[in-house]
Amino acid sequence: MQDFFSEPSEDKEPFPPKKGVLCRVLLPLPIAEPYDYLIPLDIANDSPEGLCPGTVVEVPVGPRRLNGVVWPHSVGPTGSSGRDKKLRFVLSVRDTPPLPAELLRTIAWVADYTLSPLGSVLKMVLSVPDALSAGGGDKRVRLCAQGGIDQTLKMTPARQKVLDSLRAGMEGTGADLARAARVSPAVVRGLEKAGVIRTVLCAPAFGAPDLARVGPCLSPDQQRAAGAMIEALESGTFCPILLDGVTGAGKTEVYFEALHRCFEQGKQALVLLPEIALSAQWLVRFRGRFGVDPARWHSDLTPAQRRQTWRAVALGRVSLVIGARSALFLPFPHLGLIVVDEEHDASFKQDDGVAYHGRDMAVVRAYEAAIPVVLASATPALESMVNAQKGRYQHLVLPVRHGGAALPRVELVDLRRDRPPTQGRTAAFLSPTLRTAVKNCLDSGAQALLFLNRRGYAPLTLCRNCGHRFQCRDCTAWLVEHRQSEGQEGARLSCHHCGARYPRPSVCPSCAQANTLVACGPGVERIAEEAVALFPEARLGLMTSDHLPSPAATRAMVAQVESGAVNLLVGTQVLAKGYHFPALTLVGVVDADLGLLGGDPRAAERSFQLLHQVAGRAGRGGQAGRVLIQTHAPDHPVMQALAAGTRARFLAEESENRRRGGLPPYGRMVALILSSPDAQRLDDFCRQLAETAPQGAGYRTLGPAPAPIPLLRGRHRRRFLLQARRSVSVQKLVKQWLNGLKTPSSIRMMIDVDPYSFF
Repeated sequence: MQDFFSEPSEDKEPFPPKKGVLCRVLLPLPIAEPYDYLIPLDIANDSPEGLCPGTVVEVPVGPRRLNGVVWPHSVGPTGSSGRDKKLRFVLSVRDTPPLPAELLRTIAWVADYTLSPLGSVLKMVLSVPDALSAGGGDKRVRLCAQGGIDQTLKMTPARQKVLDSLRAGMEGTGADLARAARVSPAVVRGLEKAGVIRTVLCAPAFGAPDLARVGPCLSPDQQRAAGAMIEALESGTFCPILLDGVTGAGKTEVYFEALHRCFEQGKQALVLLPEIALSAQWLVRFRGRFGVDPARWHSDLTPAQRRQTWRAVALGRVSLVIGARSALFLPFPHLGLIVVDEEHDASFKQDDGVAYHGRDMAVVRAYEAAIPVVLASATPALESMVNAQKGRYQHLVLPVRHGGAALPRVELVDLRRDRPPTQGRTAAFLSPTLRTAVKNCLDSGAQALLFLNRRGYAPLTLCRNCGHRFQCRDCTAWLVEHRQSEGQEGARLSCHHCGARYPRPSVCPSCAQANTLVACGPGVERIAEEAVALFPEARLGLMTSDHLPSPAATRAMVAQVESGAVNLLVGTQVLAKGYHFPALTLVGVVDADLGLLGGDPRAAERSFQLLHQVAGRAGRGGQAGRVLIQTHAPDHPVMQALAAGTRARFLAEESENRRRGGLPPYGRMVALILSSPDAQRLDDFCRQLAETAPQGAGYRTLGPAPAPIPLLRGRHRRRFLLQARRSVSVQKLVKQWLNGLKTPSSIRMMIDVDPYSFF
C-alpha cells in the first residue's frame, strides 16, 4: 500500500521547482501536528511572508487533495512533520475568509484538554467542505402552482412523500429532498419533469433582526439581570455569567435583551440548546421579538442548508445561530455573545470522537474571544454552582416566576401503599391517586402530562414458558419492545445502543411455544396505552424522539398542545424542559426512581434536575399547578428535596458527598475505554497497560474492569478510571502513561476527560 504521505510515483506529474514560502498546514485528520508545505510564489505574491494563519487551503496528501488550514507557529505543536522528503506545494487558496484567530486558539485548547489529535478538532470546524468555495447561490426545490400540475399524473405513495416533505417545510436540493422523503432521486426527477416541482437558484440570505421592536415589560429582577449582561457586553471582556432562575422565571426574555445589545454592536451571537426539539417554541419567541428567523445548526439540516449556513456565518452575514453543541465550532468572525440554555443538560457532552462538553468549551471559546458567555438553567450543574460560589462566575438569580405565577405544589405518591390496580394479567402503572388527579384535570378543561423517561413499550420481553429473554446480538443489552400500532402488527424489538431492529416474533425462539411472550415493565408507549383505556375522551399526544423524528414533527405537536387539540401529553425527557404550555396544570411522574439506578456518581443530581424540570411544566399560566411523583423510595434525599422545594439544601448535601469522595467538581477523572472484537487479546493488552498505570500521591488508577456495557456493537469493552485531586494535571499523567505505547490495530482506545456518562 502506498505510504499515506508519499510522493507521487514517477508516472505522475513531477514536482515543480521548489520556490515558495514555507508554511505549516493542519489537516482535518487524526494527526497531532501540522505539516510543512510551500506556498507557490504566484499565490504568495500578495503577501511575501506567506498566507495568514487560518487561511483555508487545498493541499496534496498522498494521492489525494484535501482542505487544510495554515497554522500559526504560536498555536499548538511547534514541530514539523519530520520527514526528509521534498516539500509539496499548496495547490490553491479556498474562497472563504480565514478562520478567526480565537477559533484557532480554541481548537488548540480543546485538543490539549481532551487529549485529542489537533486535526480531529479541526475536522469539526471544516465539517462542510462544500462551503469552502463560493457559488452564485444554492439550488432549492419548490412546488409549482397547483394549476400547472398534469391531472393525469399518477400520484404514487413515493411521489406523495416528496410533496408531503415539501409542504412540511423541508428545503434543499433534489438529492436532499429524496433523502428526507426516503425515496429514490428518480422520483424527484420524475416530478420535476412532470412540472409538479421545479429547481430554483436562491441567493443565501439571512434576515437582520429588527432592533426597533420592543420586548415585553420585565420584572425588577429581570431588569437587574439583563442590565448586568448588557454591562458585560459593553465591557468588551470575558465574563462568564450563571443565569439561575426558577422554571417559568423568564430567563429567555432576559438574555434576549443581551442579544438585542449584541446586535446593536454589530456582533454575532450563538445560542446553544441541548435538544433540537426545544427549538420549536424558542424560534417562535425569537421571531416575535426580532421579526426574523435565526440561522439553525443541527444534525437534521440538509447538506445544502449546512453549506449555506456555514458560509453565511464565515462571511458575517448571520446575526444569530441557534444550534446544538457542534455550532461552537462555526467560524464566527464577529462573535460577541454565547448563551448556553439548559446548561446543566447532559446532552451537551459528546462521547464519540473528540469527547468534550459543550458548556465547558463554550466558556473556553468565550475566553479566547474575550466576550461574555451566559449559562442559563433552573437547575444549574453542581460544577457551575461551585464556580459561582467561588466567584469565578457572576451569579444572577431570578427567584420567582414571571407574571405572578406560582410554583406548582409537589406531592409524593408512595407506590408501596398506593399501588396501581391490576386486572388479571394486565399490569397497570398509574396509581389511584394519579388516575383521579388526571381525570379531574381533564374534566376541568385543563391539560395534563404523564412523564416516564423510558422509550418504547416495554424494556424487556420474555417467554413465560421457558424464561427466554430477548437480548441484542451485538450488545450487552435487553431489546426494547416498540409498538407503533395496536396489537402485534408493526411491533418490533430494538436495541437502544447500536440501533439494531428485529421484528417481534409470534413464537419463542427458544422453546417454539406460541402466545407465551410477555412485555415486562413500562415504556412510555405502554403508559399511553393505559391512559387511553382509562381516559377514552382524552385527546392524547405522544412526545418522544421515536414519535417526533424531526423539528417539523415537533413543531406540529407543540402547535396541537398550544391550540388545545391535545389535552393529555405522554412523553420522555424530550418534553421535560424548555416548553411553555400555559394550560398545563398537572404533571404526573410515573416512575421517579429510574434515574437513581446504576453506579453513576451524578445519578442523584441528574434525577433531581430532570424531575425538577418536568415538574416546572405545570402551572405556568394563570392556574395553580400540581405535581404527583410516584416513587418506591419517598425518603430518598432527591424525593424529599423535590417535595419540600429545598434545592439549596440538596445541592449542599450533594456537594459535600462529592467532596468526601473526591469526585467532580472537587476531583478530576479520566476514563479510558478500550474495545476489540477479540476479548482475549483485549484483556491481554489491558493487563499490559495496567502495569504502568499512574499510581501516586494524589491520584490512582482503577481497572481494568468490564465497562458497564461490556459488549457494544460486537466489540468487547474494558475501562480504566483515573481519579486525581483537583490540583493534579491529569492530561500530563495520561500522556506519560501512554507515551510510546503501541496499540494493536484491532483495539480502539477512547480517552474521556471529565466523563459524564459511565456506559
